[in-house]
Amino acid sequence: QVQLVESGGGLVQAGGSLRLSCAASGRTFSGRAMGWFRQTPGKEREFVAGISGSGANTKYADSVKGRFTISRDNAKNTVYLQMNSLKPEDTAVYYCATRDGSVYYTETYKYNSWGQGTQVTVSS
Repeated sequence: QVQLVESGGGLVQAGGSLRLSCAASGRTFSGRAMGWFRQTPGKEREFVAGISGSGANTKYADSVKGRFTISRDNAKNTVYLQMNSLKPEDTAVYYCATRDGSVYYTETYKYNSWGQGTQVTVSS
C-alpha cells in the first residue's frame, strides 16, 4: 500500500512557474518509478512526465518537453514537477502515480497507486 499526496497547484499567469510536490508514505519509495499525469473534464488522463526508481532516466510528453522537469528526493520520499513557461493549455488537474517497479511507463494502467490530484490553472 502506497499513499500519495500532491501539493503546489494554484492559479498562475502564462509564462509563470509552479512546483508540484508528491509525498509518498506507507511503503518503501526508493526503487519505485513515478509519473505525473494530468486530466481535464471529459478527457482521458494523459502522461506528462516519468522518472525511474534511481532518478537517472526521465521522459516527458512532447507538449511539455523543455519546460517541465521531474525530479525525486528518495530521502524525503518525494517527487517534484517543476513547471516553467506555463501556457493556458497546461490547465488541468495534475496527478502523481507510482508502480511496483523501477521502470516508468506512459500508460495510466501501468501504475497502481495514485494521488488525489492538484488543480493547476494558467491564465492568459
